[in-house]
Amino acid sequence: MALEIERKFLVGGGWKERAVSSTYIVQGYICSQSGRTVRIRLRDEKSYLTIKGPARNGGLARYEFEKEVTRDEALSLLAICEPGVVEKRRWLVPVGDHTVEVDEFFGDNAGLVFAEVELRSEDDTFERPPFLGKEVTGQRRYYNSCLRTHPYKDWTDEERNP
Repeated sequence: MALEIERKFLVGGGWKERAVSSTYIVQGYICSQSGRTVRIRLRDEKSYLTIKGPARNGGLARYEFEKEVTRDEALSLLAICEPGVVEKRRWLVPVGDHTVEVDEFFGDNAGLVFAEVELRSEDDTFERPPFLGKEVTGQRRYYNSCLRTHPYKDWTDEERNP
């Protein structure tokens, strides 16, 4: 079974200067039930169908299946998705033995920026760069599937400043 193991963080300044590349992502959700999602993602010139299972261990890990699909297949699947899409630019920032992925959102989620660090195991450690702020791993409002239905533009001050 393929597991996605990641931690999420709010970010401060200084990350963009360290980024080595970025990609533009548009994604929609065919199904976004609690704990299970089926997503279609267009990432620059490539497209992917991804299935994610329920989160475990406080949101740290969950089953993930991903398969590359053609652009035409992705566009056809995007047309049958639930209403709303998530648009973002993902910046890759190498830090030690890991890569921090910083997501800068657009559209209804403009102004939201957070980072993810993918880990090799649940007890894997990583070098924490100074731009990583408060950890938000497991907080559902930071799941992309939730950002589609409850976008950042609708967040209360309390949600924006946890």
